[in-house]
Amino acid sequence: MFDQLSDRYDLMNRLISLGQDRRWRRALLKRAGFSRIAARQGRVLDVGTGTGRIPMEALGPYPGLRVTGADFSPGMIHQGKSRCPDPRISWCSADALQLPFREATFDAVTSAYLMRNVSDPKCAFEEQFRVVKPGGVVACLETSPPSRTFLYPLVRFHLRKVIPFLGRIISREAGAYTYLPDTTQGFVTPEGLAAIMARAGLEQVSYQEFMFGVMAIHVGRRPP
Repeated sequence: MFDQLSDRYDLMNRLISLGQDRRWRRALLKRAGFSRIAARQGRVLDVGTGTGRIPMEALGPYPGLRVTGADFSPGMIHQGKSRCPDPRISWCSADALQLPFREATFDAVTSAYLMRNVSDPKCAFEEQFRVVKPGGVVACLETSPPSRTFLYPLVRFHLRKVIPFLGRIISREAGAYTYLPDTTQGFVTPEGLAAIMARAGLEQVSYQEFMFGVMAIHVGRRPP
């Protein structure tokens, strides 16, 4: 499915996020402490990197980083390489539940829209815990079920009607963009995802919500 979406994936993310996706990625980098990591020319892994938007976003303000983008979809990696042939980005085909890296390799591990697509989020976080250095950061940007506030009907309409419509018109993959709201509404709450991170061994777990609670950035640390 993600191979089929790869050529229009970035455009669709921009549309369905109402143009906020880049701001969220920048917020993820800031909360993960990328300025400190770049100052010491640290190594960063982005899991489920897709077309590599987080690595590309990071190398602008933080040129000292060494970034690896890993994804299960060859189509996504192909799109990323063709759009940004930057030699500072290493690309890797990888399963998020069995990362092909040695323990304590990276100063930080990031992901965006990955956890609701894996069969075992705790296992995915355990793998990220394993490959990040002691004291290193694990940070993720992920969708969340909409809260039952007065805006709930509007948010639900966007998820159930607007996103599939855009998927049908823009990407010609209506089924995939029905999958997106279904997995969002069926996923855990931000509190639940924070608890999963803690069970995977991460400490100091915190999160920040965006877009009326439908989006959240979570950050945790591997103990020193």
